[in-house]
Amino acid sequence: MASLVKQPVTESRILIVGLGLIGGSLAAALRAAGFRGTILSCGPDPDEIARGIEMGLIDGGDTRLENVIDGVSLVVLAVPVLAMRGVMSELAGLLGRAAPEVVITDVGSTKAAIRDCAIAAFGRVPPTLVLGHPIAGSEKSGVAAANPELYVDHKVILTPEPDTDPAALARVRALWAACGAEVLEMDVARHDQVLARTSHLPHLLAFSLVDTLARQDERLEIFRYAAGGFRDFTRIAGSDPVMWRDIFTANRDAVLASLDDFEAGVARLRGAVERGDGDAMLATFDRASHARHYFESLLNKTSYQAEYQMQQQGKLRYRVSPGGAVVGRIRVPGDKSISHRSIMLGALAEGVTEIKGFLEGEDSLATLQAFREMGVAIEGPHQGRVTVHGVGMHGLKAPSGPLYVGNAGTAMRLFAGLLAGQAFDTELTGDTSLTKRPMNRVADPLRLMGAEIDTAEGGRPPLHLHGGRALKGITYDMPMASAQVKSCLLLAGLYAEGETRVREPAPTRDHTERMLTGFGYAVHREDDTCWLEGGGKLTAAPIDVPSDISSATFFLVAAAITPGSDLVLEHVGINPTRIGVINILQLMGADLRLTNEREVGGEPVADLHIRYAPLKGIEIPVDQVPLAIDEFPALFIAAANAEGTTRLRGAEELRVKESDRLQAMADGLAAIGVEHSLYPDGIDIVGGDNVEGANDSSPSYGGGRIDSLEDHRIAMAFAIAALRASGEIIIDDCANVATSFPGFVDLARKVGLTLQEESSEEGA
Repeated sequence: MASLVKQPVTESRILIVGLGLIGGSLAAALRAAGFRGTILSCGPDPDEIARGIEMGLIDGGDTRLENVIDGVSLVVLAVPVLAMRGVMSELAGLLGRAAPEVVITDVGSTKAAIRDCAIAAFGRVPPTLVLGHPIAGSEKSGVAAANPELYVDHKVILTPEPDTDPAALARVRALWAACGAEVLEMDVARHDQVLARTSHLPHLLAFSLVDTLARQDERLEIFRYAAGGFRDFTRIAGSDPVMWRDIFTANRDAVLASLDDFEAGVARLRGAVERGDGDAMLATFDRASHARHYFESLLNKTSYQAEYQMQQQGKLRYRVSPGGAVVGRIRVPGDKSISHRSIMLGALAEGVTEIKGFLEGEDSLATLQAFREMGVAIEGPHQGRVTVHGVGMHGLKAPSGPLYVGNAGTAMRLFAGLLAGQAFDTELTGDTSLTKRPMNRVADPLRLMGAEIDTAEGGRPPLHLHGGRALKGITYDMPMASAQVKSCLLLAGLYAEGETRVREPAPTRDHTERMLTGFGYAVHREDDTCWLEGGGKLTAAPIDVPSDISSATFFLVAAAITPGSDLVLEHVGINPTRIGVINILQLMGADLRLTNEREVGGEPVADLHIRYAPLKGIEIPVDQVPLAIDEFPALFIAAANAEGTTRLRGAEELRVKESDRLQAMADGLAAIGVEHSLYPDGIDIVGGDNVEGANDSSPSYGGGRIDSLEDHRIAMAFAIAALRASGEIIIDDCANVATSFPGFVDLARKVGLTLQEESSEEGA
């Protein structure tokens, strides 16, 4: 996990063994942070120590460890990896002279080798030894290059052992946090694998490329005309050769494994170039290009456990001021459900699928990236346009590792069905929120079809799907109304022998059936049952993704509850299985009209025009519940502003979304003073008594602080609630809003909300 709170550095006497760039920058950063304790250093070069004293970085030092160890409370080993064993052995014999609570840490980039050194020196890894690795550096070396900003916004990975002393770990965290670093944790083996691929291999390639070119006769011409890309890629070849020799020696096995993978990739690309295989080259280049942007977005946003399961440090908070009106014309992003399916079916189709209106949110991008990793060439997205070069029903290739779908529950459940019929094994994983969500609801019926699926405890992700299993069609009565389960089984049915029939207890969204039909695959429906025959094929077709009614809902409710509001939402999907929110708002008395109704790519769309009108509490019809299941967080805010009581039953599905949305909304309503009663399958919400009359803009409830539980819909619901609050509403953990609704904050401000974003470390 990431370090979330800065703790002060309380060490009295710090010893840095090795005063080069890394050790010197640590001292400089501590000084810049106001550290008032003593900093000492030990190293083989007395001139470097003298320079460190002259620069004001250290208070003293010596070339002999025994002369500086007395009373030291924290030792930082900043020596080359291959020198670590000797230094640790010497330190082991001197620790009795250090402070009783002395903690040891290091900065080496290969942790298994250093752990072995510790075991050799101390007999085991001491509980007060916290192995660490700051991911920062420079081509420069020596204490003269010390930079107090070197660690600011850079990661420091700590690799504690199971019996590491928590107090020691906290002190090392505080050390690096004081330097402005983002502190993460990872086990030793994973660290070495990750760093071999992301740091060690690139350095190895840069050294090799520059050396290869430098040994050619025309090297002067080559280097003279090298462009910026060459300079950027080869810059790291200017790093310390001795240090990198030591790293490659110490982390040999992991480096060789990553080099094997790289050489295999180069061989595939060489083959494509030799054959003139443009699609294969495009698949590689486009996959790489967008992987670069995609992973950068993961690393820069707090809504995901970032690459390699490292949780980001920062958290995002909304601070929304009361009051305002909601006016204008806006178009919310494309429908997430349709965006997911357009990539999936386009990838399995024969031919090229052109997609317009694709939702460029993290959830949809996760689906897109997953298919790139399975060998599908995909161009874009560029302003909502995506081109998918389909590979056919059996053209997917095994990904090189787990498919990471972020926060996308839709993607994981639909992928489970689609991948159950492939010839290869796959693993589906996601972020911390997704890994808490139940998956047996899809795993169990897939097993009935013959799929072999392993889940984590409690039927939760990650999912391991074993390929090569023959699937057979089944007739399945869904115990709950779920479009995700229905779609999962229909996608598995594409690969199954015979007929796959799914009966749903209540209508759910039918995007999968509509899109399969649009791709030329026959799907039948009669009453509450739909079915298809396995073994067919998909033919590429254009897709125009309508705006997402779930995203539009927040602005529909915002206008419905706020006097003076007049808002048009353009090109919104009004699929009959999705319009529960429209029906419910109209039953509550909302002034909501559909205009410019039309059909685009098999999906009905319209412009939604809504103006303020007083709302009345209602008993929500049970048949509308599955048609509005994702929209209820916003509808609860409408209920809080309606006259009388709104009653909801039959909505137990809300308890297994990104959060337990019934409980989360009840807690939030309580925080702002809305009277309510919570039930296992629903809630009663008592609205304000002061909403009579279109000119009455009195507050309906108070302000307060909301825990969104990293659920984007909870966060957005309470953001619009502020329009009728008497005080400020502060909402924690809002980063996941970007997973479903990129641009929400900008649109909210555009139509009249006063919403500020801030880090959770700011303010109280």
